[in-house]
Amino acid sequence: MEEKPDVIANMRAVTLSREYGSGGGEIAVRLAERLHWQLIDHEIVSRVARELGISEREAELRDEQTEGLLSRILNSMRTIDPALMVSAEPATFATDAEAYRRALGKVVNAAVKRGHVVIVGRASQVLLARRRDVLHARVVAPLDMRVAYVMSREGLDQDAARSRIQLKDRDRLRYLQAEFDTKPNDAHLYDIVVNTANFSLDQAVDLICLAVQHKAGRLSVTTGELGPGAGLSPYPSKPGDFRPPEK
Repeated sequence: MEEKPDVIANMRAVTLSREYGSGGGEIAVRLAERLHWQLIDHEIVSRVARELGISEREAELRDEQTEGLLSRILNSMRTIDPALMVSAEPATFATDAEAYRRALGKVVNAAVKRGHVVIVGRASQVLLARRRDVLHARVVAPLDMRVAYVMSREGLDQDAARSRIQLKDRDRLRYLQAEFDTKPNDAHLYDIVVNTANFSLDQAVDLICLAVQHKAGRLSVTTGELGPGAGLSPYPSKPGDFRPPEK
């Protein structure tokens, strides 16, 4: 199918969630290049750090970690040099979970407002879930293939690669659970899930681009007309497994 840049341009963003070692990070880079959009990955960390009035180094150390970026950042504020917090608003340093969520939401929504961005992780699939002009994609792969990927890319032995994958996956799971009460492997968060066991990284980019175009083409369709039953007639007869409600 030929890509239609004018149709794709109606979309504001793609969010990309990934299992560690699935090639999702590389796919995000190639996708941004293919669409001529801006890739937003670690940039979010530095922007949230500025919002919270802490150092970028601190934010990088805490990003998507087991305890959650929020709790670690806020706990660290007790020992941070006050000079680092001069420009931040007092409300930023509230000790509740809303402080981080507000900062992250502000940064992610500002990126989408600017438009034509590929956002990697950082709960963007949750924060932007209600936006029809954003495509949500997830990249997965079997564990053994992810181990091989990490061994090749990071120069680790098999045991070290497996441990790193399990740690990263666990951190991302706990992060979303702690901050947003959801799990990254919930398929309902995404428009498309691509398994790189069956597709090359470039083919995965092709599939996501196609999904962006198709979703863009349905932006004019009203919400009530969306869904698997749209435009379908009733079955000509009752399905074979149909059971009337018990009285």
